[in-house]
Amino acid sequence: MKVILLERITGLGAPGDLVTVKSGYGRNFLLPGKKAIPANKENMEKYEAEKTQILAAEESKKASAQSVYKQLNGQNFEIVSAVTEENTLYGSVGTNEIIEKITTAGFELDKQAIRLPEGPIKDLGDFEIDIELHPEVIAKINIKVSPEE
Repeated sequence: MKVILLERITGLGAPGDLVTVKSGYGRNFLLPGKKAIPANKENMEKYEAEKTQILAAEESKKASAQSVYKQLNGQNFEIVSAVTEENTLYGSVGTNEIIEKITTAGFELDKQAIRLPEGPIKDLGDFEIDIELHPEVIAKINIKVSPEE
């Protein structure tokens, strides 16, 4: 399936790029999320007419992401969680808990921005987490998981 990207997609391309993707990825993620449009003749002509607006919107998103980056990068957050008698976590600390903590600090983020490459946090201690504010702007925050008193 060929699509025209409307925003930067990591590992795929920049706004305006004509790319070939698997049909399921296009139909289930890119098209419903308004991240791309099908690459037919009508859409190609329409895109060429709106290209400057789309590129300006992308630059605006990047600028706002850099603004949030300056405030968020390097911040420390503490999440208190219940532990067993052996000092291991009941369950885990995932994106929901991290987003909740960041939101209470006054930042507005999407759940998909949190990058946990090894999955949810299952241990006590300090962890460095990547926050993808924009495909080109990635902030790092520190999460300390502490036992409940």
